[in-house]
Amino acid sequence: MYNILVCDDEKDIVSALKIYLMAEGYQVFEAYNGMEALKLMEENDIQLVLMDIMMPKMDGIEAMTRLREKSNVPVILLTAKSEDTDKVLGLTVGADDYITKPFNPIELQARVKSQLRRYMQLGGGNVKKEVLAIGGIELDDRTKEVTLDGEKVSLTRTEYDILKLLMENQGKVFSPNQIYSLVWNDDPYGAENTVAVHIRHLREKIEYNPAEPRYLKAVWGRGYKIEG
Repeated sequence: MYNILVCDDEKDIVSALKIYLMAEGYQVFEAYNGMEALKLMEENDIQLVLMDIMMPKMDGIEAMTRLREKSNVPVILLTAKSEDTDKVLGLTVGADDYITKPFNPIELQARVKSQLRRYMQLGGGNVKKEVLAIGGIELDDRTKEVTLDGEKVSLTRTEYDILKLLMENQGKVFSPNQIYSLVWNDDPYGAENTVAVHIRHLREKIEYNPAEPRYLKAVWGRGYKIEG
């Protein structure tokens, strides 16, 4: 049984989500602002978070930022807005996915299952005992650590997965749809914008000059690749 934290200031939404998730066998913890969510995260073993963006006391973006200082648990952001700005901001600070309210329960359940599957696969099972190295970048898949010229780089789980995929296939070009399918394990609907945000954020962490990347490069009209 997986523990899922639902955080939204609208109690009706929390109640609805709880019903959907409990029907799938999950245990649900409830919070109504970012401060309550962080407290519950410290007190319980949570495997996934559903987090609203617009909330009182502490909004989802600030809560996300603080959460990422301590945990790589998957987070799916809930937003009532259709604008891309909230989605992009959420992905930039470490969210793994987002869904716009009002949401389809079937889509929500599918996204939850996808994120949990990825999280559990990364946390155990058969881990490759090897270190990938390209230029000054080293990725140790035993410890899930990445270093740049010997200095540790803090990546979100999604950023790590993208980097690992590209480093395992040095020089190979992956389209945004391919990256989304392989990393998110989901249908690549709206993949281009989502992947672009993660690529940009990843460049800010592993490139000396993100505007002129040395490693993580775009191939116009085709996708992305990594090279030494």
